[in-house]
Amino acid sequence: MELLFRAIDDGRTRDGGPGDAWATQFGALWPAYRDWWVREGLKARPTYLSSRRAIATHMPEILGLYDEMAERAGGGDSEARFLSFWCPPPYLSGCSQAIWPGPEPILVRNYDYSPRAFDAVVLRTEWQGRGVIGTSDGMFGLVDGMNDAGLAVSLTFGGRRVVGEGFGVPLILRYLLQTCETTEEAAAALSRLPTHMSYNVTVVDAARRYVTAFLAPDRSTTITHAAVATNHQERVEWSSHARFTATVERERFLLHRLTLHVEPDDKFIGAFLKPPLYSIAYGAGFGTLYTAVYRVAERMMELHWPGAVWRLPLDGPIGGARAVAYPEAA
Repeated sequence: MELLFRAIDDGRTRDGGPGDAWATQFGALWPAYRDWWVREGLKARPTYLSSRRAIATHMPEILGLYDEMAERAGGGDSEARFLSFWCPPPYLSGCSQAIWPGPEPILVRNYDYSPRAFDAVVLRTEWQGRGVIGTSDGMFGLVDGMNDAGLAVSLTFGGRRVVGEGFGVPLILRYLLQTCETTEEAAAALSRLPTHMSYNVTVVDAARRYVTAFLAPDRSTTITHAAVATNHQERVEWSSHARFTATVERERFLLHRLTLHVEPDDKFIGAFLKPPLYSIAYGAGFGTLYTAVYRVAERMMELHWPGAVWRLPLDGPIGGARAVAYPEAA
């Protein structure tokens, strides 16, 4: 199976909101996203009024951006409800992430997910006057990213089946990058934002201060000084998922590397491109689709695959595409 990764630059808009490049890409992806969004029936999803109210209550700084985005997406009820990311259908992923133990703030992560359910879009924006680059999810959210203040963020699934009332975590990452400049600010936001499932969010800023937040819909957020996150939180709570994704083994592998002498950044990144961190479980929906590297000091995002690197500057412009092949089933 082959994925075409695209780099989309939406950073030259006149009013600081979503532009033509974003609207075109949303139109291309919307039919598939709508099928996913309504798979449990449209009535299973929150109304437009409750979705917009959730953003106004918890993320008022991006309410205007949300309104503009819903309008550029066509102004329809379903599109607006989807873009709010409020109480979406449940979904699972794998993923490993860690902060390089060297002097520069570098965040490295593997994204393990189904290639059939992935945007394969790197999106650069200057919405609301804030420069952001990252891996898009739903054309509003991000699964990892960095902003022009030097804040980098990434997520992993938290390994719990509980579903509650809250936002899909990709919008939480977008909110952090639109509104926060330091790890302290991001930790405060993560402590109050409601999430619909359990996720781990790792944050590092330009001063190399970092935290990992354990988010959950049914208990308070825990802010830790962990430099590593895989697919459980303080302990394993879903044993079959943990065995299948080898979350404990991956965490131990990364923690062991962090306790050794500081290795060069290229060696550390190279470890993500090999087992046990690199997964080939594509047929089961948990294969490694890419390794992302955020070099905060250089304002540079990199996508790595075995034998290939794509460098994408935060300050842009970006564009083009890369074709990546994966085993159909493994």
